[in-house]
Amino acid sequence: MCPHVPFLERWNRPLVPAKRKDVDRMKITLKDGSVKEVNKGISVLELAKEISEGLARNATCAKVNGEVKDLRYNIKEDSEVEILTFDNSEDGKKAYWHTTSHIMAQAIKRIYGNDAKLTIGPAIANGFYYDFDVKENISSDDFEKIEAEMKKIIKEDLPIERYSLPRDEAIKFMKEQGEDYKVELIEELPEGEEISFYKQGEFTDLCAGPHLMSTGKVKAVKILSSSGAYWRGDEHNKMLQRFYGISYPKASQLEEYLNMLEEAKKRDHKKLGKELELFMIAPEGPGFPFFLPKGMVLRNVLEDFWRDIHRKNGYVEIKTPMILNEELWHRSGHWDHYKENMYTTKIDGIDYGIKPMNCPGGMLVYKSKMHSYKDLPIRAGELGLVHRHEKSGELNGLFRVRCFTQDDAHIFCLPEQIEEEISRIIKLVDEVYSIFGFEYTLELSTRPDDSMGSDEQWEMAEGALKKVLKDLNMPYELNEGDGAFYGPKIDFHIKDSLGREWQCGTIQLDFQMPERFDLTYIGEDGEKHRPVMLHRVIFGSIERFIGVLIENYAGAFPTWLAPVQVKVLPIADAHVEYANEVKARLEDVGIRVEVDDRNEKIGYKIREAQLQKIPYMLVLGDKEKEAGAVGVRSRKDGDIGAMPIDEFIAKVVEEIDTFAK
Repeated sequence: MCPHVPFLERWNRPLVPAKRKDVDRMKITLKDGSVKEVNKGISVLELAKEISEGLARNATCAKVNGEVKDLRYNIKEDSEVEILTFDNSEDGKKAYWHTTSHIMAQAIKRIYGNDAKLTIGPAIANGFYYDFDVKENISSDDFEKIEAEMKKIIKEDLPIERYSLPRDEAIKFMKEQGEDYKVELIEELPEGEEISFYKQGEFTDLCAGPHLMSTGKVKAVKILSSSGAYWRGDEHNKMLQRFYGISYPKASQLEEYLNMLEEAKKRDHKKLGKELELFMIAPEGPGFPFFLPKGMVLRNVLEDFWRDIHRKNGYVEIKTPMILNEELWHRSGHWDHYKENMYTTKIDGIDYGIKPMNCPGGMLVYKSKMHSYKDLPIRAGELGLVHRHEKSGELNGLFRVRCFTQDDAHIFCLPEQIEEEISRIIKLVDEVYSIFGFEYTLELSTRPDDSMGSDEQWEMAEGALKKVLKDLNMPYELNEGDGAFYGPKIDFHIKDSLGREWQCGTIQLDFQMPERFDLTYIGEDGEKHRPVMLHRVIFGSIERFIGVLIENYAGAFPTWLAPVQVKVLPIADAHVEYANEVKARLEDVGIRVEVDDRNEKIGYKIREAQLQKIPYMLVLGDKEKEAGAVGVRSRKDGDIGAMPIDEFIAKVVEEIDTFAK
């Protein structure tokens, strides 16, 4: 007995059971590989606090065993956990933006009441939107008033609570609120699925989350624009009003983003495409772009570059028809999985499909002759024009069109060649993007719900892609369930000069098409075997890639890409003859050149050439004519001064040959 503690006091102490590690404690593996032992049932937020107070302050949600979860989520077993913030992950941003969409919806409901009915309000790639069925259209003049109410809600720092209701109670609750669209959404949820709500103050919304812990966690907000949007994207449904917005943890981040938007407006490819006479879209063909002479030069340069680099990498080029009969599209699976996006026609009373993809035609090319294992791999490239039915409200310049040219290639290989071929493609994509100065990230998309093929084939395909990425030491994001219906894929997201990301290149591993088209080769054993097929694009769509290039360079293309590389500017009529001689010299070595022989002042001609974003202007007067030289002005460096014509030609040719940026 301890002599310092009275017996009765010791006797009356409550008994504290010893901790049972196997019941009350669990192990959490963090992203850096470290392991923490914590109490079972700990919330994500409590775990973040145990790691660091700073992390807990900045946390927006978490990944628990690969699934995005609320900070409220209680972890009940050994798990892998990654705490997400606005700055360290896209999912972290989305939780932040999704919460802000609810704040905007609450503000609009406070101002307009039942004259604004709720529909949906997700986070998107850059910010969020919320769709409302409004009694009267809300003007952009009202944005300031809505933003002021949003800031008030943020200042109130309302706790955000999550709860669930049984199906009948959820429907009853939303009917009482007069939210008919929410009732429709609940009624379509599968039986037994949890119906969750998030509440902040007087505002409650049907939502799966995740969300921040309170409205006060959001800092800087801005409503960007509004537009029309059909309910559920169906043009037969009611037109709603969609409000787009953005938010950031810091006012400086918001200001930086708004400045980027202003710069993006100046770079808008639709505006520059018209000013630089590159392309047009006529009302007679919405979604079907016309390429003008200068645009065709740019396009042809890109296609020539594509052909040259593919020839050097062991590709052959093919061309397949745009229209093929319905039976082919049934065989490929497109009729069942893609028919709503296809254009169809009848020929001789038989249904035909206008191709939305090039791959079925590539199958027929492979089947046109017998192949030996010695022939493989076969790398067949195609600049193939495809047509897809896009809704009119989704059309957007060259970014979203109804006909476009895919820089497709289909690689038929032996199973043991899969990893080598994927590796070759990744290296080729890297080479192409580096020439344009693009950085990129990778995303691996896995088996979707509507997939074809066996579990074994999908596991093998996904495993092969993961192994190559690991062997090349290339980090990637995992996008569960977003693969093509015939196979998993790697997507390349390029980053432009404004930091915006564009999905362009892709690699898809396909065990299904060779099966459906009964593709074979004769193996070493003299028997027939099934080849494996890889689909891949680098530009993705020539049209869309041109749109990206226009905005990336703000129309000021590097010399090798510029439709007009040199503009010759004679000062007076007496210098026009010499200007034409210079033009001929440049054309002899393949430089694209124009002469501005208008009866205008030289200053005006220079300004015009600058507006057309010509890389080089050659000013020719008496001194240049007598010396056989040219006065060089560079778009990038300004007035360079007089230069012998041969020296100038060598300079430009080197820029073209080295793809100088």
